[in-house]
Amino acid sequence: MHEVHISRCNMVASHLTLHASHSSLPLGGAGGGLIHSFESFGSVDGPGIRFLVFMKGCGMRCQYCHNPDTWSMEGAEEWTADAILDKAERYRSYWGEDGGITVSGGEALLQIDFLLELFQKAKQRNINTCLDTSAQNFTRKEPWFSKFYELMKLTDEVLLDIKHIDDEAHKRLTGRTNENILDCARQLSEWQVPVWIRHVLVPGITDDDAQLHRLHDFIATLHNVQRVEVLPYHTLGIYKWEKLGIPYPLQGVEPPTPEQVQHAQSILEA
Repeated sequence: MHEVHISRCNMVASHLTLHASHSSLPLGGAGGGLIHSFESFGSVDGPGIRFLVFMKGCGMRCQYCHNPDTWSMEGAEEWTADAILDKAERYRSYWGEDGGITVSGGEALLQIDFLLELFQKAKQRNINTCLDTSAQNFTRKEPWFSKFYELMKLTDEVLLDIKHIDDEAHKRLTGRTNENILDCARQLSEWQVPVWIRHVLVPGITDDDAQLHRLHDFIATLHNVQRVEVLPYHTLGIYKWEKLGIPYPLQGVEPPTPEQVQHAQSILEA
């Protein structure tokens, strides 16, 4: 079953790469942010109750992505930072002491200029800020790195998705290397930015014990990790792939059992 699954993934790889090549992925824009959608009452994307902002654009093509409609910048709504924060603050009474806004995607860091403005204005309103990212476009090149440094000074929490600890397996799974992602994790540790590490558990792909132990060992080198979360793979986004006319590469792969999730969690938390 595992060998059949891998061969199907290879069959659709060229399709995913072709689809990616047609996406416009700016590094951020002046004026407004390109937004996919909002969620008013997020309870698992950072501390407390949170207002979620899903931004458009992503350079990875994760085979289990449940939001492939965020990959392209096409079809986005442009929102100003003030308009987003005005909308978010309608729900402020529900946030309590720990809640706030979480910006996700897509990959929000592709719009880093707008993200900087949004978080600057959020801090002016005393709003807790959280960034949900895969850090795929992290680089030490300027001017991006300095912008990222300024952004992290405005960020209360980073939810960092590590898709796979093995670089070659990461490339097969997402179409991209993980080298700069792990570099970002090390940099966040050096800066002591609070981080939650997230790992999606996909049976037959990201659940290998040896690789989970490697991921554990990497996390152990970081000094800023507040939480490690194993997120079970699910199939709720398949209809979006079908709507976009893209073959779903993990057809037939079932979500992990609660026992499998707990086993992976026990390895990563050991």
